[in-house]
Amino acid sequence: MADSRVAPEWQALHARLLTLREQLLAIAEASAVAGQTVELDQASVGRLSRMDALQGQQMALATEQRRQRQLQQIAVALRRMEQGEYGDCLACGAPIDPRRLEADPLATHCIACADRPAR
Repeated sequence: MADSRVAPEWQALHARLLTLREQLLAIAEASAVAGQTVELDQASVGRLSRMDALQGQQMALATEQRRQRQLQQIAVALRRMEQGEYGDCLACGAPIDPRRLEADPLATHCIACADRPAR
């Protein structure tokens, strides 16, 4: 169901963002086991296996952090849509090219501002 607070031109991107959020939440739930604490009992797990498990745990943690960051960006984009601010550059206020938003619905800056070096 379309959110009546979202401008009609953003309805398709709104639906994409909701779908992406649901996919990320499903992946997070399915991969929760990978981030569990590694057993350090040397009698049950060899040293190399433990090192592999620790590396896997760190990779899972980094992936989860990226996923959480992306979920936050989705929440911000959805809030901006509801407030009628979506599609405006956060730096200069100019409209973000719709093709840019189609490629990356989480974009918050126009190309000109995104190309500027960080200060």
